[in-house]
Amino acid sequence: MSAKGDMFYAWTAVPDIKGECGGAVTSILKYLLDSKIVDGVLTVQKGLDVFDAEPVVITDSADLAKTAGSLHCGTLLLPKLIKKYLNGAKDMKLAVTCKGCDAKAMYELAKRNQINLDNIVMVGLNCGGSVSPVVARNMISSQYGINPNDVVKEEIDKGQFIVMTKDGQHKGISIDELEEQGLGRRTNCQRCETKIPRQCDIVCGNWGVIGDKAGKATFVEICSDKGAMVFDGAVKAGVLETSAPNPKGLEIRGKIENVMIKMGKKNQEKQFAAIGEGTGGRLTYIMAETSRCIKCYGCIESCPICYCVECSTKKNHLVPSGRLPPDFMFQLIRFAHIADSCVNCGQCTDVCPMNIPNSLFMHAQQVELQKMFGHKPGMDMELPVLAFAEEADERARLNATGSDMIYENVFKE
Repeated sequence: MSAKGDMFYAWTAVPDIKGECGGAVTSILKYLLDSKIVDGVLTVQKGLDVFDAEPVVITDSADLAKTAGSLHCGTLLLPKLIKKYLNGAKDMKLAVTCKGCDAKAMYELAKRNQINLDNIVMVGLNCGGSVSPVVARNMISSQYGINPNDVVKEEIDKGQFIVMTKDGQHKGISIDELEEQGLGRRTNCQRCETKIPRQCDIVCGNWGVIGDKAGKATFVEICSDKGAMVFDGAVKAGVLETSAPNPKGLEIRGKIENVMIKMGKKNQEKQFAAIGEGTGGRLTYIMAETSRCIKCYGCIESCPICYCVECSTKKNHLVPSGRLPPDFMFQLIRFAHIADSCVNCGQCTDVCPMNIPNSLFMHAQQVELQKMFGHKPGMDMELPVLAFAEEADERARLNATGSDMIYENVFKE
């Protein structure tokens, strides 16, 4: 029997399952579906090509094969899809594959009662970062001298971004080298410190798998009692085989994680320094950059923390309509509502048609608020100060009292 904190090498025992690292993740998802523990699996699959990641809900385990493998050029975030399209998993049970930002967004939505974590099995995936599809295509063409349409597979391994073409060509370039040229991983991924998402029930990856199991097994860490039950059930059902991890592999995995965390902190310092400090620096910079805003609401629609029933940015007395760019109050409202709980997922930057680095601004403010209040979003179920008021209840109270002191009841308690 496994328990929280246990670690294993695991690989599939099902002959038909193929995977980059032994097929363990696919086998776990198959077990969850076939045993009726979940009604569906929310994950990502390849669309038209490796640059086209698309979300999918799978209810037949035979369809899991098309989701196997990684898509580093897919930048989707899944938790808000659960809230918007699957009723917050309140009436169905789901297994969800989660990167670090997915896991943190899941927690932030759950603590606001927007999704039901009791009905979700979170299968974590180690993540070193992802690459914007547009950047990836341009990068492969200019730096690799390869037609992006010929790429059939990509991977990040040993510090390189590697592409494989349909004619067998195989080429890798150092991530550091690419990022020095403004290419490579998304800037929010460069700042990220959550490489192994232990908020999940079980977390999987290839870091630390060495020796005869390298490339043939997945490193699995049990992170909750629910994860232990799922893992033990998969082994008992005969879909998963396991062994103890190589002690040297444990050490290597730890070193990889620590190096990437240090890199994330270093990139935070570098990127935050570039936007200045205080009203004469950072505020001026943000106002200048956001002056390109066309108020398309893409940032709000994609943000996992935006969940208000009535969006304050659409209230004419706060943000006058018909003005482009909108009054800076539009940005200030978003900072007030989100900056304390930003999970640095990068979605607001990805979708911005004016290339405003929204996630950089949000993350920079979140880090400052973290220093002040000690709250680190997405790591546990602790509520930040600005999340104590439930939206529906708060609107009813505002209508009844006419007061805009929305947190006065919290502070009176």
